[in-house]
Amino acid sequence: MTAHHGTLDEALERLHSTGPEFHGYLSNHGPMAVEALARHGQGPGVHRWLDTYSGKLEDVPPARDAISDANWRQALGDPQRVTDWTDHFARTVAERPWREVLADWWPRLLPGIAGAATHPAIRVGHIVRTLLTEDETEPRIAELAHALGYWAARHTTLPVAPTPGGTSAPDDALDALPRIADQRTSALGGLAQLPDTPGWQTAAEAVRAPRDPDEARAQLTALVQAATHRYADHGHGEGVMLVHAATAPNAILRTLPALPRTLWAPSFAVAWAASAALASVYGAADALPPLRTGPLTPEEVFRRAAEHGDAHAIKMTDTALDVASWTPDGDDRALTAALRSLELIDPGA
Repeated sequence: MTAHHGTLDEALERLHSTGPEFHGYLSNHGPMAVEALARHGQGPGVHRWLDTYSGKLEDVPPARDAISDANWRQALGDPQRVTDWTDHFARTVAERPWREVLADWWPRLLPGIAGAATHPAIRVGHIVRTLLTEDETEPRIAELAHALGYWAARHTTLPVAPTPGGTSAPDDALDALPRIADQRTSALGGLAQLPDTPGWQTAAEAVRAPRDPDEARAQLTALVQAATHRYADHGHGEGVMLVHAATAPNAILRTLPALPRTLWAPSFAVAWAASAALASVYGAADALPPLRTGPLTPEEVFRRAAEHGDAHAIKMTDTALDVASWTPDGDDRALTAALRSLELIDPGA
């Protein structure tokens, strides 16, 4: 096992002694951030980052009643049952291959992407990326159980369900979305305004529907790119929350290779709905002046994010580096979006 492997596994084991939330509703970003830090060459600083971050975390909530094939529907979306859900998935992935478990539960969990501001889905995306590309160690399998359990416990559907059916590319469709009337509200309060926002459903359904699984993946890739680029200009609407307009669909994109191809198109539809909703709830009407950065390299940009220390900035930069890697000569606008997050988000994990 390399130092990279050992560092990530040690960090996950530390985090699994803490709960998925703190202060009543704030998500524990530790598992997502340490995965990104380790992946991008910042392994030596992972435990130092975690030493600072873990001071705010809380203990694992007590278990209540075991979840089974017979009663899981009643427990779906109950945050008081989060440890029951984690225990359920821990048992399940111990008995069956993790890909089978993920494929079974994905259609059940995906509609609840809005839960905990999309953090459970993002947490799943981070660990699936590692499981697909690196060793399937026990702490990583355990992290998948924790992530799926968190998603099941916080399962919350969006109040809107746009069906892609138009001709617009994701970037044009994002630009055309109307904003909600009152953006000075909570996340749930903002989402609740969407059904009554004039023209929102029509605008959201103007995005092109994928004709096959490969086109669904291409559309999802284009959505992640568009949301990342848009953050560079409009992220000041809400610097933290708008990160998820890019990182949530990217989590879905990262998970596609582990899923049956029949699930790819539905995954795009839900990811689009979530990203579009966040853009309308938090996006600023006016664009910021261009950020002058000078020459950029992905390694330097991520180093700055690690030094900045905030978990949302780390995750936004992680997604921006994905986007930059999709263009042969790089993507300065994506890297600029990452630097914009360092400007808009208060530093400190």
